[in-house]
Amino acid sequence: MTDEREIRQTLASALVEYAKKDDRIVVLDADLMSCHATKVFKQEFPDRFFNVGIAEANMIGMAAGMSTFGKIPFTYSFAPFATRRCFDQIFISVAYAGLNVKMVGSEPGVAAEANGGTHMPFEDMAIMRSIPKMVCFEPTDATMMEKALDEIVNYPSAVYIRMFRKKAAKIYDDTLDFKLGKAIELRDGNDVTLIASGIMVERALQAADLLKEEGISAKVVNIHTWKPIDKAAIVSAAKKTGAIVTCENHNVFGGLGSAVSEVVVENCPVPLKMVGVKDQFGQVGKNAYLSEVYGLTTADIVSAAKEAISRK
Repeated sequence: MTDEREIRQTLASALVEYAKKDDRIVVLDADLMSCHATKVFKQEFPDRFFNVGIAEANMIGMAAGMSTFGKIPFTYSFAPFATRRCFDQIFISVAYAGLNVKMVGSEPGVAAEANGGTHMPFEDMAIMRSIPKMVCFEPTDATMMEKALDEIVNYPSAVYIRMFRKKAAKIYDDTLDFKLGKAIELRDGNDVTLIASGIMVERALQAADLLKEEGISAKVVNIHTWKPIDKAAIVSAAKKTGAIVTCENHNVFGGLGSAVSEVVVENCPVPLKMVGVKDQFGQVGKNAYLSEVYGLTTADIVSAAKEAISRK
C-alpha cells in the first residue's frame, strides 16, 4: 500500500512545527525548494531559511558556521551533491570540528529516475559511513521520518538523512516505537534473514511472502540506521537463521551489505548474499526498469535467499 504522505512534505512540515518551539532550527537549500517542499519553511520563517544556490560546498560551510553559534542547521540537496560534491567540507568543517549539522540527501539510488547517472547516488551512504561519528539514516516511509525527527533534532552531532522524496510504500503506523540505531523486526523466520532499508523493505516483505509459499521461513529486519548499526540484531538474526541477504538501493561496496558483513564476519560468520548495485553507474529510467537492470527486484531477493540457504 502506498503511503498517503510524501516523505519530503512530512519532513518539511515537521521541521516547521519544531522550529515554532526551537529558534535554533534553520534550513539551507541548494536551490531545490520545490523538489524538497522546503518552501513551507521559507514561508513560515523567511529569516531562518537560506537558498544558497547551486553551491553545496558553500552551503556546508555556512551550516558549520551557524552551528558554532548554537543553531541546528538542516541542509538540503540531491544526494550526490549533498555528499560526494562537498565531502571535504563535511569531513573537516562539520565532522572533524564536532559540529551539529543535519544533512538531507534526496532521490537515493534508482529513485533519481529521469535525472540519470549524474544525479543517481549509489555511493552516498558509503561516503558518509566512512566519516567518523557520522550517523547515517534512511527512513522507510513518512511515519518513520516523522517519528525519527525528534531524535535527529536532539542528537548532539552530525546526521545524514538519505531521503526518498515522494510517496513510499506504507510500512508503519503511529504505533511505531522508533530509535536511531535500533533495527526493527517486521517478520520472524527460521531459514534466512532479509535485512533491508528504504524502498527495499517492501520488496523484502514481498520476497518473504513468495518464499513462504515454497516452505521457506524468512525473517525480515529493517535496518534504517546504517551507522551506528544494530550489531546485536544482526548477530541474533545470524545465529537464529544461519543465512542473511542484505537488500539495498545502493552500491554493495561500502553500503548496507558491507556494514552487515563487517558485523557478521567478526561475530557470527554465516552465508551472506548482497542484493544491491554491483559496481555500476546510474542511468536514465523508471524505478521499475532500473530495478530490473541493477538486480533490485523481489525476484532477485528470492533468488539470493535460496542461494544463501544452500550454502549453509
